[in-house]
Amino acid sequence: MKYVVALAFVGILASLAGALFFMLKDGRDGRAKSGGMARALTVRIGLSVLLFLCILIAWKLGYIQPGGLPVGK
Repeated sequence: MKYVVALAFVGILASLAGALFFMLKDGRDGRAKSGGMARALTVRIGLSVLLFLCILIAWKLGYIQPGGLPVGK
């Protein structure tokens, strides 16, 4: 499960980097924007939602357990 979460975070960061690239590339010349930034941000949102759902499903199936501070100590 740790590898899935780490891979999802790397994908999210790569998508943000792609959006930054398209923002900088499309902003320099006065042409119309290609839509690459919107697509990269859409991928980021999709990956974030998928990661959240995978964590919830893994918790419900018992693959991961919540581990916080003990109550009362």
